Amino acid sequence: MDEERRMESRTPAGDQRIDQIMAYLLRTGVVVAALVVLLGGVIYLARHSVPTTNYRVFQGEPRELRTIRGIFHEAISLSGRGLIQFGLLILIATPVARVIFSVLAFLYERDWKYVAFTLIVLGLLFYGLLGGGI
Repeated sequence: MDEERRMESRTPAGDQRIDQIMAYLLRTGVVVAALVVLLGGVIYLARHSVPTTNYRVFQGEPRELRTIRGIFHEAISLSGRGLIQFGLLILIATPVARVIFSVLAFLYERDWKYVAFTLIVLGLLFYGLLGGGI
C-alpha cells in the first residue's frame, strides 16, 4: 500500500497536483500581500493627508517598524505604515513557504536528493533573511 502511494505521487497526475498546490500557494501569498499593502496605503493616506516632505533630511523607518514584533503590533492596531510593512513581510514569506512546501513534497515522494538540495536552499534563504548577508 505504501509503495503504491509512493508510485502514485510520482505519476504525472501526482506531479500535476503538487504543481497546482504550489501555484495556489504562490498566487494566494501575492494576492494577500497586495491586499494588505493596499489596505495599509489607503489607511495611511486617509490619516496623513499630504505630509510635507523634507528631502534634505533622510528619515528611516520608525523604531517600532524595524522588528517583526513591532510590525505585528502596528498592523494589529491598524496603523497604515504597519499594514504596509506587514504586507511586505507576507510577500517575503511567500517564496519561503514555497520552499518549505517543496521540502514536504519531496519528503512525501521520498526523493532524498531533492530533499537535501531544497533544505540547503531553505538554509541559505534563512541565512540571508536573518542578516547573514550572502
